[in-house]
Amino acid sequence: MGNYRFILSGGGTGGHIYPAIAIADELKRRHPSAEFLFVGAKDRMEMEKVPAAGYDIKGLWISGLQRKLSLKNLLFPLKVISSVLRSRGILRQFKPHVAIGTGGFASGPLLRAASGKKVPTVLQEQNSFAGITNKWLASKAHRICVAYDKMDRFFPKDKIVKTGNPVRKDLIELKVDTANALAHFGLQPGQTTLHVLGGRLGARRINQLIKVEKEYLESLGLQVIWQCGKLYESTYKNSGSESRKVMPFIQRMDYAYGAADFIISRAGASSVSELCLIGKPVLFIPSPNVAEDHQTKNADALVSKAAALMLKETELDNEFQNAFGALMSSESQQETLGQNIKKLALPKATEHIVDEIERLLV
Repeated sequence: MGNYRFILSGGGTGGHIYPAIAIADELKRRHPSAEFLFVGAKDRMEMEKVPAAGYDIKGLWISGLQRKLSLKNLLFPLKVISSVLRSRGILRQFKPHVAIGTGGFASGPLLRAASGKKVPTVLQEQNSFAGITNKWLASKAHRICVAYDKMDRFFPKDKIVKTGNPVRKDLIELKVDTANALAHFGLQPGQTTLHVLGGRLGARRINQLIKVEKEYLESLGLQVIWQCGKLYESTYKNSGSESRKVMPFIQRMDYAYGAADFIISRAGASSVSELCLIGKPVLFIPSPNVAEDHQTKNADALVSKAAALMLKETELDNEFQNAFGALMSSESQQETLGQNIKKLALPKATEHIVDEIERLLV
C-alpha cells in the first residue's frame, strides 16, 4: 500500500529542516504515491527551503520564547493557542497516517494537536541535550529517534530508538579522489589542508580566529578551505590567497571533506553527524549562542570518547595555538581521533528512522 499521508514539522534552523526533508525523501522513495505536507513557522527559512525541495508547506504564527525579557514573550501564549487551533484544522483536512517532528518551536503545536487526534507521532532529536519542544512532546510520542546515548535523561526509555541523524547521501560513502578535490579548490596536491566551516550563515568568532591566525597557520605549512558564511562574505572576501580559499558557501562539501586533513567546525548536530562519517581529526568550536548550549554538549559527547578536540570561544586567544599545534605534531593523536570519530558514525540513520515510522502505519 502506498496511499499514505505524512505530515512533517521542524524548523527555525537548517538543523531541523534538512533532517525532515531527508526523512520525507526516504519515505517518498519507499512510497511513491504517498502525500506529504510540511508545517512550519510562517516567517522562517523552512517556508523557502521546503518548497525548494519539492514539498508543500503551511505556515503557523509561532516563534520561540526569547531568552531575554522581551515584549515578544507576551504574545507567546497567544501564538501557541493560535497555532494549535490552526494545526487542528490542517490535520482535519489532511488526515495524516503519521506525524513526524524534527524539533524547533514550529513542531510543538502540530505534534501536540496530532497526539490529541490520536495520530501516531515520531520525534527526531538531533542533539545530545534534548530541545525544549521535543521534551514537551515526549510523553505523547510513540517513538523518539535519537543520535546519542543516555537520552533517557530526557525521554521515556521505552520510546527511544538510537538511529543517528540524517546526513547528505554524497557523504555516506565518501569516495572522492584527493587530487581532484584539491584541484576543485585550486589548491596544491601533497600539502596539508585545513577545512574551516562555521555553518551556512557563518560563525563570527571562528572567522576572526582564522584571520588573526593567518601567519601561524602559514607557519605550519597549511593551505586552507575557509567557508566564512553568507553573513560574512563582504568582510572576508579579500582575505584569500593562492593557499587560502575563502568562500561564503561550499556547494561540493564532499570535495571539501575529501581534500581536508584537519577540520575546524561548529558543533551543530548535522555537522557532528557528517564529521563522524568523514573520520578525520576535528577541533570543535561550539557556538555559545544556541538554546541550552547544546553545541557544547554535542562536542563534549565526542571529546569524552577521545573522538574530537574542543575549545570554547573564550579559550581561543590563549589556547588555540597550543591545542592545534599539538594536534598537528602528533600523528598518533590524529590517528586516534580519526578512528574514534569514525566509530560513532551512523550512516543508515535516515533508513532506520523511516523503519520506525513504517512500524506505526496502519
